[in-house]
Amino acid sequence: MQFTYNNSIQIIMSDVWVYAIASTILISILSFSGVLFLAFQQKVLRQIIFVLISFAVGALFGNAFFILIPESFHNIPDAKLAGILVVTGLLLMFILEKFIHWRHNHNIDDEDNTHKHAPLGYISLITDGLHNFTDGVLIAAAWMVSPEVGIATTTAVLLHEIPQEISDFGVLIHAGFSRKKALMLNFFSACAAILGGVFMLILGHITEVATYYILPVAAGGFIYLAGTDLLPELHREKSNQKNIIQFAAIHAGLLLMHFISLNHSHDHQEDASGQETHIHGPSCEHEVSDTTDIHQHTDSCDHNHVH
Repeated sequence: MQFTYNNSIQIIMSDVWVYAIASTILISILSFSGVLFLAFQQKVLRQIIFVLISFAVGALFGNAFFILIPESFHNIPDAKLAGILVVTGLLLMFILEKFIHWRHNHNIDDEDNTHKHAPLGYISLITDGLHNFTDGVLIAAAWMVSPEVGIATTTAVLLHEIPQEISDFGVLIHAGFSRKKALMLNFFSACAAILGGVFMLILGHITEVATYYILPVAAGGFIYLAGTDLLPELHREKSNQKNIIQFAAIHAGLLLMHFISLNHSHDHQEDASGQETHIHGPSCEHEVSDTTDIHQHTDSCDHNHVH
């Protein structure tokens, strides 16, 4: 398989690198949101996290069901394989939590979930680093598909990471680290997202197919995260007023992903000669023609693929 790129597509690929790396840097900078742990009283902070978690549930579900899964079934010819990969993402998250103790804790004052010894604090940093590396991989893969998928995935990860980073900072404080050291160590752990992004961009440059097969795995992971990690946190609240706020915030997250998905569409047409035209999003049109020896892929975004 040979890929031929002209100058214009090289510019597009460089833009993907810029947006993907910028997104992972943004995710890493969010580690400093831990200062909110010190800036607000815990009662106020719990209310902020309560709304953010509700919004993140809607965003994660919306990104998975409105964007990542439709994109996966579109790009992977075998629908059953796409479904298997979604389930793989679910099981992978289960394995990480069950056997590697990949901790997702959003409760800032639960004594049962705080690590009181520095060694366990370092273990927490390592597992969070793995978590952030995976986030970077997913974000980069999403940007390689399209700007809409990249924006949606970055937004979903960002909304989940804010309460996560606040709780991570609280865990390190309870583990005995000074505030300055906890903040810096949490930031270094968060920078693993950048490494994950670079890894995925290089892998995607070597084999474009990898990008599409990671999307359903990401969808399964997001469904697991929202359904088993975040929703139980919302069940802690019993007040009807807070339940209404939860419901509204979840719907706001779903609507945000829905509106993003409106700018990302697929269509297929055939011209009089029997050639297939693949319209991907609002601005790119792809033509595919088949002969006995040559499969040529051209589009209006000025790039060609010759197989």
